[in-house]
Amino acid sequence: MAYINKQMLTAVVADEHGNIFELDGYAAAGMSGNEFFLLTKSGTCPMPQGSELMMLPDRAPIVFNLVTDQFEILETNPFQPDQRIYPVGVFNSPGYVNLHFCAYDDSGMEKPLPLFSYGAVGFGKNDFRSAALQVDDEPRQDLRLMPIAGVQRGVEKYRKKYPDNRLMRHLEKCALEYGCPAGKNFFLGRYEAPLPTSVVCNARCLGCISLQTDNNLCACQDRISFIPDPEEIAGVALEHILKVEKAVVSFGQGCEGEPLTSADAIEKAVVLIRKKTDQGTINLNSNASLPDRVERLCKAGLDSMRVSMNSVRKACYTAYFRPKSYCFEDVVDSIKRARAKGRFVAINYLNCPGFTDCQQEKEALIDFIRTTDINMIQWRNLNFDPRQYIRIMENASPGGAPTGMANLIKDLSQKFPRLIHGYFNPPR
Repeated sequence: MAYINKQMLTAVVADEHGNIFELDGYAAAGMSGNEFFLLTKSGTCPMPQGSELMMLPDRAPIVFNLVTDQFEILETNPFQPDQRIYPVGVFNSPGYVNLHFCAYDDSGMEKPLPLFSYGAVGFGKNDFRSAALQVDDEPRQDLRLMPIAGVQRGVEKYRKKYPDNRLMRHLEKCALEYGCPAGKNFFLGRYEAPLPTSVVCNARCLGCISLQTDNNLCACQDRISFIPDPEEIAGVALEHILKVEKAVVSFGQGCEGEPLTSADAIEKAVVLIRKKTDQGTINLNSNASLPDRVERLCKAGLDSMRVSMNSVRKACYTAYFRPKSYCFEDVVDSIKRARAKGRFVAINYLNCPGFTDCQQEKEALIDFIRTTDINMIQWRNLNFDPRQYIRIMENASPGGAPTGMANLIKDLSQKFPRLIHGYFNPPR
């Protein structure tokens, strides 16, 4: 017990003005599913550079009382009873997987939290610590390496060179107004460049960041309002591929719908790109809903595909993605067809502690990997209210107790030694 006490982190909360402070006598807690966990120094890491602390509005923090030796809900500051307090979560930097989410009570709340991930956080001796595991250390989206002056120089350069390229203009807004790391990387000439193309989607994802019609949620940015011409797409792609070592260009971005709905334009653009060069990696970020179109793009010269999935169980996948004109079996078919063509396939696995690592999901994932022969899992923290998400998933298909996110990744590494674990789309 003495060791555990020494390892515990102090709980942190916020007041109504967003001021964050420690609560002496209370240890930090996290949640996986509906289970509570103590946060410890050995089970956390220093809060990653670029992470953000966030107050959870209208909720009450759940902490561990060191005197009563139990978890409890605090609506007011125990040292200042007239002060309302709120939970504090952490939005961890890219490359870090949440091991627990922020512990909070949402009794009586119907409106979900804004579209972020809410990792568990506490305070150690000298620093904030995240309940997170690093799976990718590439600095592709390290904002410290994206000077705004460099981005602006890139924007001016391409305005002069491509005055009529509408896709270039769209990416300017992404980079300068929304601060999109992918957009910034294009104008800085590094890593991966975005190629948004689609104005519509054939799913209604609960956590869609480009279009929201439910629960009074706000999308994070505007969706692209036009389908670029193949020449406009190829112009952006070739500028990047011909200048950047190990360049990646990707269809399927946060500012668009499902790129397979624009497969005709994408197919023609890929052909144009491949007529000019065999260099670079042409990637598709997709829901993989249309197998015939996936196969067409592979034949045209697509190199890789990343498939977004919250679950490999049909009921849970359907409850989150809410497909309009396809089904879970189409997704699996697309993956198998791409792999049959020798293409690199990753799943963009939207994870939430307590669901992703539950026993039923874990067993289904192992079977899915064996069946589809995917190359990679990109571990992405789900940007959705975690407690509401857990309830929705449990209603769709109960999954059992959490087995631990770190344990899940370790077990998969042992069972599938060639499976890559990371965060970013790799070059060929």
